[in-house]
Amino acid sequence: MNEGMIGVAGGGAWGTALAQVMASGGRDVRLWAHEPEVIESINTRHENPMFLAGVPLSPRIEATADLTWLSEVPVVLVVTPAQHMRGVLARMHNCAQALILCSKGIEAGSLKLLHQVAREELDGSPVAVLSGPTFAHEVARGLPTAVTLAADDIVLANRLAETIAQPTFRPYVSTDVAGAEIGGAVKNVLAIACGVVDGAGLGLNARAAVIARGFAEMTRFGVARGAQPETLAGISGLGDLVLTCSSTNSRNFSLGVGIGQGRSAAELLADRRTVAEGAHTAPVLREAAKDAGVDMPVTEAVNALLEGAPVGQVIEALLSRPLREEKL
Repeated sequence: MNEGMIGVAGGGAWGTALAQVMASGGRDVRLWAHEPEVIESINTRHENPMFLAGVPLSPRIEATADLTWLSEVPVVLVVTPAQHMRGVLARMHNCAQALILCSKGIEAGSLKLLHQVAREELDGSPVAVLSGPTFAHEVARGLPTAVTLAADDIVLANRLAETIAQPTFRPYVSTDVAGAEIGGAVKNVLAIACGVVDGAGLGLNARAAVIARGFAEMTRFGVARGAQPETLAGISGLGDLVLTCSSTNSRNFSLGVGIGQGRSAAELLADRRTVAEGAHTAPVLREAAKDAGVDMPVTEAVNALLEGAPVGQVIEALLSRPLREEKL
């Protein structure tokens, strides 16, 4: 096993950006990608124009279609879409190295967080979660970024943080794995809502209200699923929420903008090469919230919009809710 090498499972924008960060720090990187054209462009031209256009990549990154090749590296960053996580992990059954889960979502059907999925599929591997406000292009360009790296074992969290830390990529360690995951999953859904506000021209006051009440939903749901409120108020919760709810660089926010402008969610999602994870997380989150007995009206509104309800009708339903005391 090559102790100086790191693996990345996933050749999308975020996986490629993380590979570039690791390579910029002097590590050799093995990156598994699903698309043959991505593998070819990374290996021959040191770029990924399909998912991370305009970013020159280090020659230290070597792409492969062979997922088992990652079994030879001590740490693997798993950066596959949330709903494909279990299938990819099942193909890594011979791996016993540390896994850092870098995707954001909740598994449909089981309603499990991704670290729970990983432990079911690879119960011999130490598991950590990386989450936070991270636009892939900025990370790949070396702009300053802070993230949360959470593991049940603080010794493991510290060791992995030292492994991936770079001068412009700063991990803060935590033992609240559920909190780090829930912040990252819920904010994607709330970003769609904020995009709708922007697309419908409802103003900055309305967007601020959605962020604030959305954060209340995130906190209620997180606490019900075992998260610590302090984690949700930190980098991987509130920090990520603010970023993705305020920029068209967010795929989820951009999806919401299109819906707010009157386009159908089905049309917008069919036109996308990259994944707006919030669209997949929204119905799962709604089901998980009901299962936990948590009221999440903004999440309900996003689901209604994704299912084709008129924007005006959904907004009217939110505004006509009974007046109540402000609380989490």
